[in-house]
Amino acid sequence: MATREINSRSRFPRMPTRVLADLFGRLAIAVGAGIDLRRAWATEIERLPGRWRPGMEEVARGLAGGDGLAASLRAAGGAFPAVVSSIVEVGDRTGREPEVFRSLATALAESDRAARQLRAALVKPAIQLLAAAAAVGVLIVVSGSIGDIGGRPVDILGLGLKGWAGLVRYLAMLAVLLGIALAAVPLTARSWRDRGIVRRLAAWLPGIGPALVAGEAAAWCRAAAMAGHAGLDAGRLVELAAGAAPGLRISAAEIESRLRAGDTLDAALAASGRLPNRVIEAVGVGELTGTTPETLDRLAPRLEDEARAGLAAAVTMAGWAVWAAVALLIALVVVRFFSFYAGLIGDIANGR
Repeated sequence: MATREINSRSRFPRMPTRVLADLFGRLAIAVGAGIDLRRAWATEIERLPGRWRPGMEEVARGLAGGDGLAASLRAAGGAFPAVVSSIVEVGDRTGREPEVFRSLATALAESDRAARQLRAALVKPAIQLLAAAAAVGVLIVVSGSIGDIGGRPVDILGLGLKGWAGLVRYLAMLAVLLGIALAAVPLTARSWRDRGIVRRLAAWLPGIGPALVAGEAAAWCRAAAMAGHAGLDAGRLVELAAGAAPGLRISAAEIESRLRAGDTLDAALAASGRLPNRVIEAVGVGELTGTTPETLDRLAPRLEDEARAGLAAAVTMAGWAVWAAVALLIALVVVRFFSFYAGLIGDIANGR
């Protein structure tokens, strides 16, 4: 299975979150109406554009061979995120596929909405950055028409770029930087999606780091709540929830070992040091009252709101950073102009 999963990752493109949300929303309706999962899945293959069908067909082959949906999704790992297969496994183990599919569709739709809001929020800083780059270009051209007392062009920015020739060099540098950035986008996106070095570095940034933790904790809460509603024991609950939030790196084996040693679930989770305190407290309250799934259900939306707010704040900070850079550029130009004209006046006064 491991070899098959690795191979499939190279063959199947990742399905967009919006497509996955619609897919599992329709599956919830079909399976809830009594339609066999294999038949419902085959119907969905015909609905999707050709780009996504190979991954869907791989899952269909797994289902036809007797595998569960979660295992079949993992076999087509390039198309389906690990968090999806981990949550689907709750339905596989409990027989509550309609409820699990419905909850998964809701969570995916919410994730897609948050991602679109984040992209929209990035538009303003991007425009600010373009404006700053254009302003630099204008200043380079202008510097070619300003001369010192000897008629030599003045380098306003101190970059060695003056006039139209300097503008051509500047645009060439921007083109090279843009090409590097575009080439790095898919690598960065893959590292982020696979929780590689980009994700680890982002976790250290103010605003973004706490937002990522809140988002992972929300995914953990939702998966744990679904497992709890399905009546799974604490060990299975932790195992499935850990798969739904891999960024937290919770060791299900370690938690289960502590549970067997007599720890309560909240104490075992607290010892791992991976979850925020509010999640630990919610689990503790849920254990005392017998309402752990309901408690986690109520907490998950609040954590998702915190994650969105944190990312929005980070985008706002990025916008202010761009404006600060523009202000610094303007201040630099003013100082250099002042120094130039002060020197020019001094040269004239000295008869040079």
